[in-house]
Amino acid sequence: MSLVDDARAVRENAHAPYSNFKVGAAVRSTSGAVYLGCNVENVAYPEGTCAEAGAIAAMVAAGESEIAAVAVIADSPAPVSPCGGCRQKLAEFATGAVPVTLATMDGTELATTVGDLLPGAFDQDYLSRS
Repeated sequence: MSLVDDARAVRENAHAPYSNFKVGAAVRSTSGAVYLGCNVENVAYPEGTCAEAGAIAAMVAAGESEIAAVAVIADSPAPVSPCGGCRQKLAEFATGAVPVTLATMDGTELATTVGDLLPGAFDQDYLSRS
């Protein structure tokens, strides 16, 4: 099963009664383990959780901290892209070269990288003092 297939399967578990926009995400860690997430909406809209954030949280909860690959899928007309916050979350656990596959339910895919999704990412180098 591919990472996109994993994301497609978990997407079905999304809780999206308000937007009806289900998203699934899968991250493969550097150990080879796959962690899944789906969006979970809340009636207080800003309090929901993105699929990517859920997959990253599952990875961290399992004791891992390095992403090797990412897939995100939704029923959208073009491959769905992570929101800005999730791009920053991905950059926290992945190098810029990590591959990201963005997909639609009809099979369209776009290959990109974490670095291409978030050029100029805020990282720990900004916290260094001279």
